[in-house]
Amino acid sequence: MTRLFRGYSVAVACLTVGAAALRAQDSTFRGITITGVYDPSRDKIPIAILPISGAFGDSIRTIIDRDLNENSDRFTRVAVGADLNGMRAGTGSGLNYQLFKSLNAVAIVQITTVGTGLHIALHDVAQARVARVWDMPLRGAGLGRDWRMGVHRASDEIEKSVIGKAGIAASRIAYMRSNAIRIVDSDGASEITVPTEEMGSSPAWSPDGSSLVYATYGPGSRLFLIDLATGRSRPILGPATNTLFLTPAFSPDGNSILYARSSGDQSDIYLAPISSPQSARRLTVLRGLVNTNPVFSPNSRRVAYVSNALGRPELYIVDADGTSNDVLTNYDFSEKNYRSDPDWSPDGRLIAYQERTNDRFQIRTIQVSGSTPKYLTSEGENEQPSWAPDGRHLVFTSSRTGARQLWIMDTETGHVRQLTKSAGSKLAAWSGHLTGQ
Repeated sequence: MTRLFRGYSVAVACLTVGAAALRAQDSTFRGITITGVYDPSRDKIPIAILPISGAFGDSIRTIIDRDLNENSDRFTRVAVGADLNGMRAGTGSGLNYQLFKSLNAVAIVQITTVGTGLHIALHDVAQARVARVWDMPLRGAGLGRDWRMGVHRASDEIEKSVIGKAGIAASRIAYMRSNAIRIVDSDGASEITVPTEEMGSSPAWSPDGSSLVYATYGPGSRLFLIDLATGRSRPILGPATNTLFLTPAFSPDGNSILYARSSGDQSDIYLAPISSPQSARRLTVLRGLVNTNPVFSPNSRRVAYVSNALGRPELYIVDADGTSNDVLTNYDFSEKNYRSDPDWSPDGRLIAYQERTNDRFQIRTIQVSGSTPKYLTSEGENEQPSWAPDGRHLVFTSSRTGARQLWIMDTETGHVRQLTKSAGSKLAAWSGHLTGQ
């Protein structure tokens, strides 16, 4: 239940980063005032989204309402009626802030449709003023895939204006189902199938969201890069005799690809520049081992991966130059251990992974600096976690309803929501923020 905010005033933005730093980044930002003690990991901010007139107004309001009040896990809905006149102060055009105070609203979102997109005003109820005004372009036909992404960007900008950090609405998730790579918006809508080569698998996003890298299995295994704007794939590496290319991942600058190369009973981690992939450098050096699932740290300095160097799969971290190779999951050693599929959080503090527990996989997180791991799941079997760009949400595969589906979890509260509706969904990869620039 959302707590009522009473007592002293504190600027929401200051809870995340310094207000001065925020204003240096965006001179139009003024912040929203919350009265009371606010814990961003637990409390939700009451926000009112006013009715929107004009073409697709109801759809715009529904999408933004769902982004903020159902999917962000940071806001709670303040219900308002359809009569905007009843919310105005007297005969003027301003809003009746006292009315919204009585509804416990902290912020009000007022949107007007214009020729190029949306005109947005964010109101600070406690200060009885407009905190920020800006325009958000919408591209493509109304209700289309690009148009909806523009509305999602509006949701993220509203969230950023309130708490100082963008949301996850304007992002997408690539995943596998029925031997095909698919992409879906973070709210589960606008799904498409990506035209890939046969036996394509293990999609991973480029940092700017413009492309995917993926591997193909079987004879002639290769790594491909697909341009999502054109739908065209081009080979990066392979084929090679008796060789499989596995689990590719981009470097944070988008200029290189990490991947595993398997031949016989050995698999090693390689790093290859996209501009000259044949000059790949091997990061793991011990022979006779299976090393796979590499992923870069956000600062590009280290790589997490899976190795059976101790006789069973564990998580390791190696410096990007191949030195300082250390086991990360050095706890509860057992011959039954199986820990794999690491993904590094955007802030660099945590690694999410799957661990076999009582013959079922569950999702855990562990601090990179070392800590007791934290269980995030227990219901059904849960695998293959991937972080959202906010570092708070995870997408993962779960059998909790009987079929393998993608689910999203808020790691702060444990709240989960189902993303996909078709069985067999797996190997999800969450994009970064899709800015559209």
